[in-house]
Amino acid sequence: MRALISLASLLVVLAIIGVLVKKQLATTQAPVPALQAPGTAAPTGSVGAQSQQIQQQVQQQVQQQMEGLMQKPRSLSDDESK
Repeated sequence: MRALISLASLLVVLAIIGVLVKKQLATTQAPVPALQAPGTAAPTGSVGAQSQQIQQQVQQQVQQQMEGLMQKPRSLSDDESK
């Protein structure tokens, strides 16, 4: 009788572990959404085309930042004004 209870409890534990492993594997295989800025479309095509598109976006951002910095007036400190 004791052997049957031990065997039954062992099967219950194995079933619980099996369910937990199945859930864990299901979460690790879920697709991860791509990170992208709001309002931009996901790049399509080959890896080379995607790389080129990302490079162009970065170049545009850098150009916009530089233009913004160039538009700011430069303040003179007290030492430079004398």
